[in-house]
Amino acid sequence: MTEALPRESPHFLEIYMHDQLPFTLLDPSVWTDNLFTGQWQNEKELAEVFAPANGGSIGRIAMADPARVAASTVSARRAQVEWAAQHHEVRAAVIRRAASLAEHYRDEITDWLVQESGSTQGKAAFEASVNIRLLLECTSLPSHAVGEMLPSVPGKLSLARRRPLGVIGVISPFNFPLCLAMRAVAPALALGNAVVLKPDPRTAISGGFVIARLFELAGLPAGLLHVLPGHAAAGEALVADPNVAMIQFTGSTVAGRKVGELAGRHLKKVSLELGGKNSLIVLEDADLDIAVSNAAWGAFLHQGQICMASGRILVQRTVYPRFIEKLVEKVRGMRIGDPGLADVHLGPLISVVQRDYVARIVAQACAAGAKLEIGGNYDDLFFEPTVLSDVTSDNPAFIHEVFGPVAVITPFDSDDEAVELCNRTEYGLSAGIISKNVGRALQIAERLQTGMIHINDQTVNDEVINPFGGVGASGNGSSIGGPANWEAFTHWQWLTIKSEAPLYQF
Repeated sequence: MTEALPRESPHFLEIYMHDQLPFTLLDPSVWTDNLFTGQWQNEKELAEVFAPANGGSIGRIAMADPARVAASTVSARRAQVEWAAQHHEVRAAVIRRAASLAEHYRDEITDWLVQESGSTQGKAAFEASVNIRLLLECTSLPSHAVGEMLPSVPGKLSLARRRPLGVIGVISPFNFPLCLAMRAVAPALALGNAVVLKPDPRTAISGGFVIARLFELAGLPAGLLHVLPGHAAAGEALVADPNVAMIQFTGSTVAGRKVGELAGRHLKKVSLELGGKNSLIVLEDADLDIAVSNAAWGAFLHQGQICMASGRILVQRTVYPRFIEKLVEKVRGMRIGDPGLADVHLGPLISVVQRDYVARIVAQACAAGAKLEIGGNYDDLFFEPTVLSDVTSDNPAFIHEVFGPVAVITPFDSDDEAVELCNRTEYGLSAGIISKNVGRALQIAERLQTGMIHINDQTVNDEVINPFGGVGASGNGSSIGGPANWEAFTHWQWLTIKSEAPLYQF
């Protein structure tokens, strides 16, 4: 006889799907002046959200303070106990419905990403698509095997099983605001945890309220997900809160060091996904047109505001002059402007602070001997795609993560020199190698100290089913995504069972 599915099974939950949905996912009347605690509620402090492309106000959100964080973690911990005890199909059904909703509202979500984060249409559409794939991938997590049978003595069962951690604190960035939050929120919920998410206030709508609304409409029980935009004090409160078992942080290395230090002081599990100074190695046998295409994509995608960006392009000296000529020619044809108004290659940087930092690095690089081949100027937040050549290993542009549309080109002679240049950094996130000789490229790859390596591709890669993470200043060696989600968002519990309790000697 087949076991009856719980009433909340996907077959029950998905009956009503699209005929009862609101016309828009994020009607301003829902979220204006609010944050999300399982319901939409107001707080004392409010903040404007601005469109970086034109400086116009998108709307006003509520900001969480430490007291709000503390109240949310108590609520989340209470809700998590019942959630973890639910039939696995109940959790899978909620995630599945959130994926269906993300598909239904895909165009609206794309528009929010363009408007709020300055994404180009292509980048925003890609991020909305990845968000759906992330959710779909997580629908299978609740039904995975949860442990192992261990060898033991006769009459005793010894089990090692994975258990949810409890409340997961997620602190997410502005650059891929939706995906870099959802990649932690969805698996954490699927595996029986509650989540308190603090998105970057600059992208709190696309990186926070979209997620809140998807799960609210999907029927996630109230209290399991809290979305709390806030300043640094709110983030510090989240990391230190005794009800939070783990912190998943994605952001800069500077901020990540502070998060890691505070989490360690409170003996919390912590996953740090930080910055990168990633090298793309172009060998002399590469097809230069393909290599230039990879370099431009890796350096200029989303205005270079990606931790995996190709921050250093190492080109073998025999093809170095032609490579630069071709890259400069490609840059001349790139369009920059408001992605909400036109089909462009580059949109705006996120803020004046970030723009000024990029301009400062370019100026310092030129003062240190780099050659400005093209670009280097800006209009408001629109920074021209920029190519710097003859960048030596002691140049600021070679050393520091730029997080802007700047291609940093350095020549090398031998494979050994390419390896040495690639590894000459405190970061260790991603690397790419372009070559027709895959065996040669693989030999180089074996010597690179990075968490991810791509042969015959640039450095910006993520497929949602892969472990994602870096080493050194790029992270603490932890990963999330694919098989790493079980390691990240659960802990081991050892359980033994005997038919009778033994009688010990005393």
